[in-house]
Amino acid sequence: MIHLIRVDVRLHTPMYLLLSQLSLMDLMYISSTVPNMVVNFLSGRKSISLLGCGVQSFFFLTMACSEGLLLASMAYDRFVAICHPLHYPIRMSKRMCAKMVAGSWILGSINSLAHTAYPLHLPYCRSRAINHFFCDVPAMLPLACVDTWVYEYMVFVSTSMFLLLPFLCITASYARVLFAILHMHSKEGRKKAFTTCCTHLTVVTFYYAPFVYTYLRPRSLRSPAEDKILAVFYTILTPMLNPIIYSLRNKEVLRAMERVFGMFFSKKK
Repeated sequence: MIHLIRVDVRLHTPMYLLLSQLSLMDLMYISSTVPNMVVNFLSGRKSISLLGCGVQSFFFLTMACSEGLLLASMAYDRFVAICHPLHYPIRMSKRMCAKMVAGSWILGSINSLAHTAYPLHLPYCRSRAINHFFCDVPAMLPLACVDTWVYEYMVFVSTSMFLLLPFLCITASYARVLFAILHMHSKEGRKKAFTTCCTHLTVVTFYYAPFVYTYLRPRSLRSPAEDKILAVFYTILTPMLNPIIYSLRNKEVLRAMERVFGMFFSKKK
């Protein structure tokens, strides 16, 4: 998807530039947890160094927060394109698109740095066996031998800012978009807009729902087994399905694949 959007000039629009960033985040996102998990599974070695845990936690949290903000930017893009099409070139200019992308990366990195540094400096006087397949903050806190309620409250605030608030904004945007779609006169335009919105909402649901449910629950209601099952959705399934959903359900992307890869194979022959 990243290569396709880069080489096909017809896809050089805000919607697809945001999609290319989403693909890059998904690639880094799944690479921060799955390779180490696979190595541990195949080798039988279930350990990770403190530095490795910090690096994994930093990149995981950076991608998680940045993708949450980026999905909100993509929802805003569709909202402007469908509800205010005449204002689209101004509201979603290349400069505005660049600001959205940069803001997602920067804010996600800053938040991740804070939530990586603090848990690593906690004193762990109990078992150091993390009941998870990666260094997840909620799984690390029960191992600390100090009261972490203040930090848990900060996790709640961060989750609300980077996940819950964007999710509510996306929901509001698409409610307005669906209302506008129902009043469209063009049947073809209505179908195209509805397909695009359903695709985005599918991704949003798979991503936000288990994430918010995991991080906003108090410790007393958490179950390690349940947390690991939910984590599979936002660490593996969603990043894996995003390129498939956006490519196979999008006619413009399919046509671009025919142009780019068809040209490549014709040259090879």
